[in-house]
Amino acid sequence: MIAPDPTPFPVDHLPLRGAEEAIALEDRQGTLDYAALEVAVGQLAAALTAYGFAPGSRVASWLPKTRAACLLPLAAPRAGLIYVPVNPMLKHAQVAHILANSGASLLVTQAARAATLEDGDVLGDCSVVEQDALTSDTVLPPSDADPQALAAILYTSGSTGRPKGVMLSHANLSLGAISVAHYLKIAPEDRVLGVLPLSFDYGQNQLFSTWAAGARVIPLDYLTARDVVKAVDRHDATTIAGVPPLWVQLLEAEWPDAAAVKVRRLTNSGGALTPRMVRALRARFPQADLYPMYGLTEAFRSTYLDPSLVDAHPDSMGRAVPFAEILVLKPDGSRAAAGEAGELVHAGPLVAQGYWQDAERTAQRFRPAPDFAKHDGMAVWSGDTVMEDAEGLLHFVGRDDEMIKSAGNRISPQEVEEAVLAGGEAVEAAAFGMPDERLGQAVVVVARAAAGQLPDVAETALRARLRRDLPNFMQPARYVWRDAMPRNANGKLDRAGLKRELTA
Repeated sequence: MIAPDPTPFPVDHLPLRGAEEAIALEDRQGTLDYAALEVAVGQLAAALTAYGFAPGSRVASWLPKTRAACLLPLAAPRAGLIYVPVNPMLKHAQVAHILANSGASLLVTQAARAATLEDGDVLGDCSVVEQDALTSDTVLPPSDADPQALAAILYTSGSTGRPKGVMLSHANLSLGAISVAHYLKIAPEDRVLGVLPLSFDYGQNQLFSTWAAGARVIPLDYLTARDVVKAVDRHDATTIAGVPPLWVQLLEAEWPDAAAVKVRRLTNSGGALTPRMVRALRARFPQADLYPMYGLTEAFRSTYLDPSLVDAHPDSMGRAVPFAEILVLKPDGSRAAAGEAGELVHAGPLVAQGYWQDAERTAQRFRPAPDFAKHDGMAVWSGDTVMEDAEGLLHFVGRDDEMIKSAGNRISPQEVEEAVLAGGEAVEAAAFGMPDERLGQAVVVVARAAAGQLPDVAETALRARLRRDLPNFMQPARYVWRDAMPRNANGKLDRAGLKRELTA
């Protein structure tokens, strides 16, 4: 277990922390030890510098868990560039938005994906290159970047509008890796199965925290829970990180006893585990420590619950992770007392630098830390209401915004609504997240069909179109059709009233 050194350093130095002969990465191409990983990152960084982009230019990737996708988060910052991972599940319209908003100079992808892009999706000053074309015999050495320099932009949806880019520095990423590797007690002998998307901060940190600890990461693109079971057995995986819907699937799958006992560590974020799920995971994986965690992309990870406390406090978020200061504040900015609800505010060096080219939304969430905080600088207001109990453990109370969290994905209702209305089948629409046992929340759309259009005909056409236009996790599970949509006194759509009707 590594010591939680709070000294920030460039994130591209992480591979140097593993023993050279130890295996760092195992994938379909074989294995890379730490010495080979260092060379591979350096060569990929050199290939990027050959394009002659100005320092700070953005390099995007739209890839599944290929080797290039694993190396680019380190190679791009080493080359003085800013890395922008794009979720491989996104379709061309969402990719186009991220490319345009980030001002990407390069998109690294595959031929089949590039072929789905339409005219106008990629602006004229952005080049598209296939991942296999990024080669170099030169090995670029580790950077001497300022740890506070921008290293990555991770796109996450807001409660309204399209995805926004969270700006992360070298220090954010490197200290996040050290923090997680320390409290998870990752050891060099661990084998971490990477099932989460690498565009997800939780998934990207799996790479970084594993390498910070000198352990082995095994990226896996899976279709079914059975694929995960087989991978654990085949690779002797000791660690699985997931979100609640994945745990539901894995608990439903058949596990050979010999495979289940190999797992020594389970980590959860992206939604709370229910006490029933906690008990089921503890029974299925008797040798595993279970780490419930809470985080937000704007500060990466905020809290974790020590495994020794899980049985007694299965509904707790735990306490602050290393390098994080967590405050519970009342609306007037004062501290909430034990047992009193307040907003979770995260201060310290894990706090991101704000939203890319969005000063207004940055000012709404990122503000100077309170005078009584231990850390100076900016803090991030989460929008989530929590409560601290008498033992100092935090408990989630509710979410203040209207985000839909489905299968570990944060979904903007407005983005769904815009997609629903884009084809003309419906003329008004409101999207909500409704409780769902498997997904956490399912997307439900209340809509009014276009004049002369029967709701069942409109829904058939709408579902067919959205299968082409939206990724699977954003597909509405149910439509509720109305002849008229309610409005409030200001003439706006009465979203609160519609939600009350849905939950009645």
